[in-house]
Formats: sequence, C-alpha cells, structure tokens
Amino acid sequence: MSLRVVSSLLLALLATIASAQVPGESIIVASTTSTEQSGLFAHLLPAFTKATGIEVRVVAVGTGQALDLARRGDADVVLVHDPVAEEKFLAEGFGVKRYPLMHNDFVLVGPKSDPAGVRNLGIVPAFEKIEAAKAPFVSRGDKSGTNATERRIWLDAGFPEPKGDWYRETGSGMGPALNTAAGMNAYTLADRGTWLSFRNRADLVVLVQGDERLFNPYGVMLVSPAKHPHVKAAAGQAFIDWLISRDGQCAIAAYRINGEQLFFPVSADACTERPEALR
Repeated sequence: MSLRVVSSLLLALLATIASAQVPGESIIVASTTSTEQSGLFAHLLPAFTKATGIEVRVVAVGTGQALDLARRGDADVVLVHDPVAEEKFLAEGFGVKRYPLMHNDFVLVGPKSDPAGVRNLGIVPAFEKIEAAKAPFVSRGDKSGTNATERRIWLDAGFPEPKGDWYRETGSGMGPALNTAAGMNAYTLADRGTWLSFRNRADLVVLVQGDERLFNPYGVMLVSPAKHPHVKAAAGQAFIDWLISRDGQCAIAAYRINGEQLFFPVSADACTERPEALR
C-alpha cells in the first residue's frame, strides 16, 4: 500500500473521529432565568464543552417565553420548569421527548418582621393572609415557571386574579423580582437556587418552605427537527445525554453556594440525597 493511500486513509479516519465529536459545533438552549441567575450554567457548561467540544449559548427567559422561542425554532434545546406547559409543548409536536433532569423547591420570602404573619404556615394559608393584610407582594408576572406556580397557589387560595396597589407585577426575571421585593420590603415567591445566590437580601428571609406545592421539577427537551429541520439535533441530543449521564448529574449535585446545594439530580445514581424538605 502506497504512502499516499495510507495518508489518505489516516486523514479520513481523523475526519471521522473529529466529526463524531462535533468540534466547533454550537447550540442554543432556551432556559429559565433561575438556571442562569443561580450560576448553574456557568458551573455546568465548561465541563460539557470540555467533554464534547460543543459550545452552548443560553437564552435565559421565563419558561413560557423559552417554550415560545422553541416553538418558533429559535432554539435547539429547551430546559424549563413547568411540567404542565412542557407536556402541552410535547403534545403540540414541538419537542421530541421530555427528560426529567433535576429539582429544587420554591420558597416564600418576605420581611423579617412578617407583617402578614405567615411564618411557617402552609403556602396556601400564607397567601390567604397576605391578601387579607394587603401586604406588599411582588410577582414576576412573566409567564415563567415560577409565575405559573404562584398563579396556581393564588387560585388554590381563592384569588385567581389578585389585584390592588399591594400586588406588584414586574414582568422580569427572578433576580430583578427579588431586588424589587428587597426594595419594597415585600413578599415574593422565589426558586431556592436563585434565592441562595441572591446577595441583595436587605431584610428578606425565608418564611415558608417545605410545602409539597412548592416542589420544583426541571425537564429538558430537544426541539423537534420534524417541525424545524435546522435544529442541531445531534449536538442538542449530546447535550441532553450529558446532562442525564452520571457526569452531568454529579456536576449538578456538586453545584453549591456557601455549602448549600442548589439543585438535586433525579437519576437513581445521583451523587447526593434529597434534602429533608423535599422528601
């Protein structure tokens, strides 16, 4: 066999290996402000890119907006936290499959003085007392997973459309909503991950936690190439596969702030146990 033939075969083999690793490929992930503002993506993405060579650009918006981006074909993968909306997205044919990924929980934060007297109540009685006292409450009002959970709790409390000067909708992500609540000394519903990473707490503290209604599951889905042929299906699925692998799940479990774990992976071989409040 000539040297030229050997060289050609070697080059072809190297090209095949490089193609399998998808070097220089990039994908767009539509996700929530909670995963971005908590610092989780900054923790996960370098490890994923090192393992695969695939770059990830995150568009962090509310869950409803993230799903709408995916419906328009403006993302390859969607990672959100509203199972009801996610199932609708799949039923419409816009997603291939939902993979349960991780969870944390929501917490009700408010002024240390607790003017509505909600400390350690269940979340529905707490919302009832906030409405009765007309105590300042900040809502994201952005069709996010957090906002969807908040609206369901108001509905359970008998107030499907809370109104009044005491109820402030910001139309913003979790971080800005927490900043507004801190400035107003108001109550707000927050995901625990963003709360733990939030520094401008002023007089805000966690007042209600551990209620089963506050459980917060996250799912990840590949956007359907059948709906949008330009979707980078191979690279997008590689990202999902890494997230649900032991490496990805352990990376999720390893992310902590001041020793506190922010997100809990769902795999049976997860690298940590669920906290008492979420059992």
